[in-house]
Amino acid sequence: MSKIGENAHWAAGWYGGKTVLVTGGTSGIGAGVATAFLAAGARVIATGVNQAELDAIAHDAPLARAQRVVLDVRDGPAIAALLAGIYTLDVLVNCAGIIRRGDELDPDVFAQVVDINLNGTMRMASAARPLLARTRGSIINTASMLSIFGGGLVPGYAASKGGISQLTKSLAIAYASDGIRVNAVAPGWIETPLTAALRQDSGREQAILSRTPLGRWGQPDDVANGVLYLCAPVAGFVTGTTLVIDGGYSVV
Repeated sequence: MSKIGENAHWAAGWYGGKTVLVTGGTSGIGAGVATAFLAAGARVIATGVNQAELDAIAHDAPLARAQRVVLDVRDGPAIAALLAGIYTLDVLVNCAGIIRRGDELDPDVFAQVVDINLNGTMRMASAARPLLARTRGSIINTASMLSIFGGGLVPGYAASKGGISQLTKSLAIAYASDGIRVNAVAPGWIETPLTAALRQDSGREQAILSRTPLGRWGQPDDVANGVLYLCAPVAGFVTGTTLVIDGGYSVV
């Protein structure tokens, strides 16, 4: 993970001294986003669902420089307590999420996935709104290609990510009076632990790469750079959008 965030120095003039909260910031895309903001000079608070996730990055430079906090985004009181302890906040990035391939056809598992991915995003946005209003800050939500496509094995994930795209539009309207911009990124096939099994399956990997015009797996940096742009002053007239970062997969 040491290479993640190396390309984020271009944003240092925008984020030096800013405070950024990244849920799910201990692995995958969330870790890439957290690391990129650190490289750009921000103070970063990264959450993981348990202590083991936090311990896993304790020696991962530069991610170890983040303030690390255990947080379950289903826990409203814990969210309130975390936000109460933050003096100022400029950016909230909602990356916490799960996927349960196959199991999501069970209504109980479906509900759990939606509660974490979609309801958890709403809980975080609502709790962070007063702090972000003071700084006229930004919220970035994590959508997906499955905001666009269906997923036969992941109906809960697909429904939650479709909801994220609509939630982003709705909160952009609702929070505009506070000067808060709300946008989302929709990553394609990104090289993270969640896609490890697909990358190890040569047939599946070939199918993905052959459909992707740019012909490669995305990297967490690819998504992180999109996040840095959307939160920056140069995107000051951008709100309610979902930025697709998929190497062209969704246009084929």
